[in-house]
Amino acid sequence: MSPSSPAVPDREPFRPAADRVTYAGADPDRVADADHNLGLWPLVGLIIGSMIGAGIFHLPAQMAGTAAPGPTLIGWGIFGTGMLVLALVFQNLGRRAPTVDGGVYGFAKDGFGDYVGFTSAWGYWFSTWTGSVGYLVLLFSTLGRYLSPFKDGQTWQAILGASVVLWLVHGLILAGIRQATVINAIVSACKVIPLVAFLALGVIAWRRDVFTADVWGHGVQVEGAGLGSVGAQVNGMMLLAVWYFLGIEGASVYAARARDRADSAKATMIGFLTVLTLLVGVNVLSYGIVRQAELAGYPEPSLAGVLRDAVGPWGEHFIAAAIVVSLVGAYMSWMLLSSEILLYPAHDGVLPRVFGKENSHGVPVTGLWLTSLCMQVMLLMGNTYTKLTLLAGAMVLLPYFWTAAYQVLIAVRDHRGDSAGTRVREITLGVLAVIFAVYLIYFAAGLPYLLVACLAFFLGTILYVWGRRERGLALFSRVEWVLFAVVTVAALAGVWQLAHGQIAVS
Repeated sequence: MSPSSPAVPDREPFRPAADRVTYAGADPDRVADADHNLGLWPLVGLIIGSMIGAGIFHLPAQMAGTAAPGPTLIGWGIFGTGMLVLALVFQNLGRRAPTVDGGVYGFAKDGFGDYVGFTSAWGYWFSTWTGSVGYLVLLFSTLGRYLSPFKDGQTWQAILGASVVLWLVHGLILAGIRQATVINAIVSACKVIPLVAFLALGVIAWRRDVFTADVWGHGVQVEGAGLGSVGAQVNGMMLLAVWYFLGIEGASVYAARARDRADSAKATMIGFLTVLTLLVGVNVLSYGIVRQAELAGYPEPSLAGVLRDAVGPWGEHFIAAAIVVSLVGAYMSWMLLSSEILLYPAHDGVLPRVFGKENSHGVPVTGLWLTSLCMQVMLLMGNTYTKLTLLAGAMVLLPYFWTAAYQVLIAVRDHRGDSAGTRVREITLGVLAVIFAVYLIYFAAGLPYLLVACLAFFLGTILYVWGRRERGLALFSRVEWVLFAVVTVAALAGVWQLAHGQIAVS
């Protein structure tokens, strides 16, 4: 707990069960004994499963509409290095701060106070449920390939169908339904097997003349407009890439479940590099199978169209079937995560007590209801999958920044007799992660999505004030008042620009 925050009443610690989502930094003593026997390869599978969502299936068209092959490869080089540093930060914090609950929320709160912890939890929650709406849009755009009323996932039939799925899953979760190990294994296989198959077949279908037709995107027109400078293309693809790696923050939790801590460290790197290889491979091969301008216009999920062009109609059906199964599993996982990330702030007096309420099945009912209602509103707004992923990516950048900053802080204040070399390495790791996070926030996210993010933080502050008043706690420290003022000004600017049509997120 931060020094500026008054003490809150003791609470019973969370004790994750086999059906409970856990977070980075969880106390190893709270993990079921049966989960302490995970070896290297089961850990690798868990990490890959948590990082690969639905985004990779739409990656070809998303990237083609943003950047040419050359800027894309530059972006992957920068982004891959930055995310590797961030992965090392999460891995290290799992070891250095094993009693900090709530992952990105707990790191921010422990290091920088209650309001910063709130912004981190709120931003992460906003990112997860926004991304979950993207899953529903992509699910019905996939079905639209075979059922014309669903078309691109934006028709009223598709919105109605997505709403039915939303509330059906809501009811299942309320009843205590959780993903079992067998279901997780099936879903993970449905994600990885078609991707590996695509890489193998894509190498055969890849053509150098298609890939090199306009490497830097000087002549490519997407929806009647050019791609911009190389720098603009790199920045644009990097914000998209954030969405593809959402889930990397969960890797450090598996250290508590490992048979050997060394295996956990190895698994983190193997998992990260595997996902990076799959993403870059899918991206590069797609540019060499379909010309960029055409690829940018492929319907969601675009990977199905690329494989169709490479091997024939069966390739499209293969990807479509795999993504439907994958989306259902991924959607349920993120729905659970969206509601449960609000539990820890509720128990700490950062959100109202009602968000800490669980039903007899251990389901956080208030968080689940709020998540589902927000998703329903977003569905009715008719957002595209790409815009939803951009918004989700922008919202998660602040939690990543606070986590990186916490790495620097804990390396300085809690070196526990470490050697000077170890301390320097850990500080350097944190500083590099901070620089990367700032780069993403400033250059990749851009003003429109940052202002929308601040508007979300401002509205959420209503719940923060409610939670503080409920516990009789001070609202803000002096520094937090300044931070709140910055959020307020940015939120007002966002409202003004939204009202004048200068920002569009739907």
